[in-house]
Amino acid sequence: MEKPEKETGERHAARAEILSLSDTDIRFAAKALAAGRLVAFPTETVYGLGADAFNSAAVAKVFAAKGRPRFDPLIVHIARIEHLALVADIDALPLRPREKADALCRAFWPGPLTIILPKTREVPLLVTSGLPAVAVRLPDHDAARKLIELSTGAVAAPSANPFGGLSPTRAEHVLEGLGNRIDLILDGGRTGIGVESTVVSLSSDGEPRILRPGGLSREAIEAVIGPVAVSKEVSVKEGQGIAAPGQLPSHYAPRTGLTVHGPEEMAALPYRALEGYLFFSAASRLSWLQRRPSALPEEASRLIRTLSETGNITEAGANFFDMLHGLDRIPLSVIRAEQAPECGVGTAINDRLSRAAAAAGPQPPAVS
Repeated sequence: MEKPEKETGERHAARAEILSLSDTDIRFAAKALAAGRLVAFPTETVYGLGADAFNSAAVAKVFAAKGRPRFDPLIVHIARIEHLALVADIDALPLRPREKADALCRAFWPGPLTIILPKTREVPLLVTSGLPAVAVRLPDHDAARKLIELSTGAVAAPSANPFGGLSPTRAEHVLEGLGNRIDLILDGGRTGIGVESTVVSLSSDGEPRILRPGGLSREAIEAVIGPVAVSKEVSVKEGQGIAAPGQLPSHYAPRTGLTVHGPEEMAALPYRALEGYLFFSAASRLSWLQRRPSALPEEASRLIRTLSETGNITEAGANFFDMLHGLDRIPLSVIRAEQAPECGVGTAINDRLSRAAAAAGPQPPAVS
């Protein structure tokens, strides 16, 4: 029988309660969202930390829980394409960018694509960090869409982790990072894509630009709307927000320091007992092992992770944050990570690695 408190959505615990993806639990979580509570939930990319997108007080709790600066805007998630009008005024775009936005929505929603669009007045400026545009996404996850549909139709949700840290791909990652700061966590197991959504903006002249690489490749986007530029740098102006999340030069960092290496440099690294190793494929791991003068000690296996045994770029993306979380739990002096091929989701992997390395600062040299 359903517990009485699940009828109201009104409760709070010192530590977040983990719920299932049952209809009962999703309904309860939706009521909690509508009541201004914080709910972490799975999507196809990573876990998001959700608040009612129309409730400034609830949105403020997201920034507080994550320790997120208010110049860094949030992505608003919707449940159906028909809900886009609740948060974005697509008709305010000139014809050319509007046509490209329509094409992107038709081709890739639901999916790992976020589009920057003119916001409606109903979306609080806190969500957009004071900017007139809002980042919008329609996730490809049944439970996420049901949660949003049953709440208010629009949920502001950055990744459910402390600001600047590794994004969560499992409920236990959320509990570890934010368990004492939020109300509920819907446990949907490990996420499928494993890196955040790709963020695209459309300027007034219709020229699209990727502000953050992610789970949707540049190649796929260009196949639909033609050439797309990629933003490399971002500057934060006083009193003004950045255009999209995930643009800061230091981000996505484990607690352990991290360095990034090309394939040849990775193969030449010495083995050290207090260092972790993140290889792209079995071939690159084997290349490293073959250059060792002697067999590694048995305990070395727990310090080594491989994103994809076969070198599959999609599998590598799905494993990326999960394997970094695993290495970050081991007492290590540094994590040595190999760059992925610069194609598909590999672009997103390399983007996350470079920002994690920048957050870590100078690390021990790779060679003696």
